[in-house]
Amino acid sequence: MRVSLIQAVFLAAIAPALAFAQARPPARPAAPAAHPAPAAAPAKPAGPKAIGKFEDWTAATSLEGGQTVCYAFTRAQSSAPALPGRGDVVLTVTERPAGRDAVALSAGFAYAANAAVVLAVETTNLDFYTAQRSAFARDGHAAVVAFLKGKQIAARSPAPKGPPLVDQFSLKGFSAAYAAIAKACPPK
Repeated sequence: MRVSLIQAVFLAAIAPALAFAQARPPARPAAPAAHPAPAAAPAKPAGPKAIGKFEDWTAATSLEGGQTVCYAFTRAQSSAPALPGRGDVVLTVTERPAGRDAVALSAGFAYAANAAVVLAVETTNLDFYTAQRSAFARDGHAAVVAFLKGKQIAARSPAPKGPPLVDQFSLKGFSAAYAAIAKACPPK
């Protein structure tokens, strides 16, 4: 299951790049060589690679546009009230060469337009904006700083119907997972 969650996070991270790549016209074939080379096996796309498991957090890398992307993620330990048919609830921190401390919450359902999500870390409230099935930190650096100091996160989200949802996440192991992704993807 850990591998499938890594793959799910990886696919969510690269979906825009895949859509762009599919929208481009195919490349023109190269001119034939004077002496054809033997056919090579097709290259396998590089999938996510685990860095390690750090208590309640997992760290991994993947390739995105030829660049290494590093991310740490955890699943919600509890969610209330129960929402039938809800997918995985995952909190992710991503480090890219062009962007640091991108924090996202995968809700497991589609948010209503302009829904607001608040993550409470101890006494710090962090505002997130939503887009489809995800919520994103307005200030990723502030979120990471709060995560490094905290022990637990309570994410409050509007549900599709009924009372608001509260998802609980552990920060046990976050500091080590964050250090691992910062080392694997240092700022440029």
